[in-house]
Amino acid sequence: MNPIFRKVTLLLCGLLLTTGLFAKTPTFHYVLISTDKGQCLLKLYNETPKHRDNFVKLVKEHYFDSLLFHRVIHNFMVQGGDPDSRHAAEKQALGNGGPDYTVPAEIQEGLIHKKGTIGAARDDNPAKQSSASQFYFVQGRVFTPAALDSLEQFRLKGKKLTTAQREAYTTIGGTPHLDGNYTVFGELLNGVEVVDKIAEVKTDERDRPLQDVRMSMHLLTRREALNLEREAAGLKPQTGVFTKFFDLFSPTYY
Repeated sequence: MNPIFRKVTLLLCGLLLTTGLFAKTPTFHYVLISTDKGQCLLKLYNETPKHRDNFVKLVKEHYFDSLLFHRVIHNFMVQGGDPDSRHAAEKQALGNGGPDYTVPAEIQEGLIHKKGTIGAARDDNPAKQSSASQFYFVQGRVFTPAALDSLEQFRLKGKKLTTAQREAYTTIGGTPHLDGNYTVFGELLNGVEVVDKIAEVKTDERDRPLQDVRMSMHLLTRREALNLEREAAGLKPQTGVFTKFFDLFSPTYY
């Protein structure tokens, strides 16, 4: 083999190997949500891949940018994602807009409506399929053990909550009666107080805020997500020149 050709081949192999080492894939997808009441960071669950992938797709398309939180109920939830809200007039009824498809239900026992989770809104379809774009952030409230006992007896018609549910709803809080009926597909890593701020606004008879609260969303890039996960593990983010160079050969997203 020609010595020069051999050196070039080894160099390319080394470059590909190093690029492969730098081109790691984050464990989760993350979305930075900016609102008129502050910012929050959302982690999407891998256990609900259909909802995760659909939400990622819409965020990439800037679908949610400038939409309203059009339905707000204190101590319950704040809902948005209706495209009709982008240019909605005052007092206009909202809540029926969205893409012309639904997302199959991915309801799982371990994914519950604790405070700060995101759930998919839906109509009363028997398959519990989700709206493709409308979602809600859970606020809820903290329950006493006795209140959960009462909930089991009357609202849940005797169905028992799990130990994990009881732990979450007596400490973090949430909306336990929604469990098993709607798909929960992510949770806020920070900015839960933003939900509280939105939930405090005054609303009309349709639960629409009297003063518009808008949103925009940014999907974290592969590098942003990797560095977020490194920091969560107690490691320094990778921001050096070599990282930036090899990122040129890797996809922006994942």
